Amino acid sequence: MTARSVLAIDAGQSGMKVRMSTGSDAQDAVLPGIRTHEPLLPQLASAARLALDRFAAPVDVLAAGVSGLTSREADASALLSLIDDTGIDGVLLAHDSTTSFLGAMGDARGAVVASGTGVVTLAVGRERVARVDGWGHLMGDAGSGFWIGREALDAVMRDFDGRGPYTPLRRVAEARWPDLSEAYIELQSSEDRVSIVASFATAVAELAEGGDPVSRGILIRAGRELAHSAETALRRVGDGDELEVCAIGGVFGAPALRAAFESHVRESAIAARFVAPRGQGIDGVVALADLGSQHPLSADVWSAHR
Repeated sequence: MTARSVLAIDAGQSGMKVRMSTGSDAQDAVLPGIRTHEPLLPQLASAARLALDRFAAPVDVLAAGVSGLTSREADASALLSLIDDTGIDGVLLAHDSTTSFLGAMGDARGAVVASGTGVVTLAVGRERVARVDGWGHLMGDAGSGFWIGREALDAVMRDFDGRGPYTPLRRVAEARWPDLSEAYIELQSSEDRVSIVASFATAVAELAEGGDPVSRGILIRAGRELAHSAETALRRVGDGDELEVCAIGGVFGAPALRAAFESHVRESAIAARFVAPRGQGIDGVVALADLGSQHPLSADVWSAHR
């Protein structure tokens, strides 16, 4: 369908990007992120109401790309019922890997590796779709900001114990926890432990540029992990054509990581070329409203209409 107006929500843990799109006109806003320990749909409904109040314009379709969306949560009909007094006639829900792909690649075929605090890779071929990783910080997210931060803290404690080499990452950790012997207790009891761990990725990138071999080694390993995910996803869609690879997210701002990522992909047997993103995740959320039924990703969108 082609919507007259779309309220798009790009919902992540660190924030929700919101866009009111009507033809060529668009208005943007940022709202607080989703809270993973609370039910998702009421949070999306609340965000939609806040956005409607802010933009003060009628909306035909609510579209949302959600970090970590599960099939249990992806009840578009239930969300539509939560906003039945708003005048919105339809709801579209998708995992943020889908909307990240559409935002970065549009109608092209290839793989998008989206790595921030977490990471997910999605490849789209002529007929098949392959998702790799995105399994959260406890079971996956290899090469993500959290993964890098976790590797950094491991290196810090190895330095502290004498099990590993000195690294200036230790000074960064001591600035937060002066007594490193008690740092793990404070971290484990913090509600913000995921974002705290991921925040160390910034120090890793800075110290790697400053010559710290431990930090540089972490970034190189992260780049290889991300490349492995991209190669795996492309292999699974198996078109045999040269496909595009697009890397998005904050971790790719680290030169050592990006160099390792690109080098590892080039050395593989996969025929791929690197491209810059055509847009952002919020652009991909808007694109859900016009996604054709023949597109390989259409099966990964949950919808409900009045």
